[in-house]
Parts: sequence; structure tokens; C-alpha cells
Amino acid sequence: MYTKKMLQRFQKPKFSKEMKNADSIGEVGNFKCGDIMRIYLKVKNNKITEISFQTYGCVAAIASTDAICEKVKGMTLDKALKLTSKDVIKTLGDVPPIKIHCSVLGLNALKDAIEKYKKKH
Repeated sequence: MYTKKMLQRFQKPKFSKEMKNADSIGEVGNFKCGDIMRIYLKVKNNKITEISFQTYGCVAAIASTDAICEKVKGMTLDKALKLTSKDVIKTLGDVPPIKIHCSVLGLNALKDAIEKYKKKH
């Protein structure tokens, strides 16, 4: 059901941790499947310098959010906003169709964090 890449990210996510003194925190939840996530950002000169996440969710939610963090670290906020679910799925190799909505949650949390940051600054 899950690709080797996805299982590796789930078992050993690189970006899964709470971030103290984050510049912004994005939060989303999907009550249909029970997934809840937060993405933490540190931003300097309009670029994401640090990023991490906490997720209560399934394999797809955790693996895709970890992949999102890796992809956007170092990007400008505007470029990170352009990341799509297709970009995330391509990084993971494939996502079971029934789990695609889980991969979108991480993007929504990222967008929430960026929008909150932009409103504050």
C-alpha cells in the first residue's frame, strides 16, 4: 500500500518536533479521519530558515508533512505557497488514492503558517 520512501519518512521523520520561539505556527485538522497537525516556521529575509511539524495522524500525513518540510526549507514564502500536492506525491513516489487528502493537510498547515506570518509582518 505504501512506498518504501513513504514508510522510511514515517518511521524516521527528519522534521518532526516542536519548535520553540517559532515566528509562525500553522494548524489544521481533518475531523473526518482524525488527523491534526502543526507546522512551525522561522523566517529570515522572507525565506524559511527553519521548519518543523507535529502531527497526530496516519502514515501518509506524517510522511507527506516531513517531505513538505524538506522541500520548502530555504524557499521564499511565496515560492513555498506554490507547492502542490502533486509535488509532494512525486517526492514520496506515490500515495494511495484513499490517502491523498492526508498529504494535502501538510500543505494546508504550511499555507496557514505563511498567511499568519504575513499578517503579522
